[in-house]
Amino acid sequence: MNETMTIREMCDAFEVTPRTLRFYESKELLSPIREGQKRLFTRRDRARLKLILRGKRFGFSLEEIRQLLDLYHADEHHETQLRTACEIGQQHLEEMIAQHKELEVAIHELRDQLNADRAQLATLTAATQAAE
Repeated sequence: MNETMTIREMCDAFEVTPRTLRFYESKELLSPIREGQKRLFTRRDRARLKLILRGKRFGFSLEEIRQLLDLYHADEHHETQLRTACEIGQQHLEEMIAQHKELEVAIHELRDQLNADRAQLATLTAATQAAE
């Protein structure tokens, strides 16, 4: 893989829009090399974007992602970054599990309501046809 990638190559490789990349740059999460209007993204930017996208998928806020990225150079073995990632990740996992349980309850309730509505509709349809 090339040392640097253009914004188009980044968009294609990570399935994001140029606007997304510019947004992350404006939030100082990415820092591509600027050559006039051209942006060149380094291996570091690619690694950071991978972490940003993974963090977003896991429900991390941009501020939480920034904190994790900023901790990358805190120690040689990245222990601080890993410990913080585990703490934040555990919180999000617990929230996601709770949301999942709530969603399961809502799905069952909606399914029951739809079944009751369909039964009532069938009864009404049968009564209407019998009256004709």
